[in-house]
Amino acid sequence: MLPLGSGENADNDSIQHGSVHMFENILRQDNRVVVSCLLLVSAFSWWYLFQGAGMSMNMPTMAGTDGGMSAMAATGIPVQAWSLDHSWAIFWMWWVMMVAMMLPSAAPMILFFAVANRNTTKGDAAFARVSTVYFAASYLFVWGLFSFMATGIQWGLSYQGLLGPMMDSKHTVFTAILLIGAGLYQFLPAKEACLRHCQTPLHFVMTQWRPGRLGAVQMGLIHGAYCLGCCWFLMLLLFYGGVMNLAWIGGLALYVLLEKTFAASHILGKTTGGLLILNGMAVLFI
Repeated sequence: MLPLGSGENADNDSIQHGSVHMFENILRQDNRVVVSCLLLVSAFSWWYLFQGAGMSMNMPTMAGTDGGMSAMAATGIPVQAWSLDHSWAIFWMWWVMMVAMMLPSAAPMILFFAVANRNTTKGDAAFARVSTVYFAASYLFVWGLFSFMATGIQWGLSYQGLLGPMMDSKHTVFTAILLIGAGLYQFLPAKEACLRHCQTPLHFVMTQWRPGRLGAVQMGLIHGAYCLGCCWFLMLLLFYGGVMNLAWIGGLALYVLLEKTFAASHILGKTTGGLLILNGMAVLFI
């Protein structure tokens, strides 16, 4: 016979085991929801880029009204007036492009945050999911700020006549500066430090954890800042390969994903940096 109370203990153990199993099922369900949302947003962003991101690939030529515009007209490069609507379209194109390129590489961090957040909300699924949305949105907001700056850079380069129809550099010195600068940045401690934070979700969550939805926003901004510090110069290489060049956009996105997940990323980064510098020197002197 079982000792007195053993049946009650067995029932408690069974209930506890059932609760753990139910919690694990909920976590798996939450993970599927998060992954599905990330895939949906990424797929829409790439689809939007394939549709031309709302931008006409055949931009009309505009006659110059001052020295800078006349200089561009003389190069034969199509130029479009930078009205408010056009500037907004350019900004939106950049932001969608950043979402498409950066969200896949940020997915492990977002997923890890979702799991950690669920563990601290005592089973409040709605609160945990909303906090995860806040985290991801704050991360993408940082890339929105970068997109705003990139829009300004594109305006300046276009005004000086340095970009071709595909928004790629047509100036030898500027091209060399882009390549050599991006290559040198791969060797800087700042690049390595930011990349290390992006590669270690557990360390980031343990050292940067902040409770609540405001905490999720703060963590998203912090992670976005680290990610921006890691990849901003690589994103400027879009002005080398072409802002409207989908193959180049996809190649850069794949490289960023590999750099954040590849076991020997330091070797990959240094090798890439060396090749970029050599390429820049070749453009400048050959």
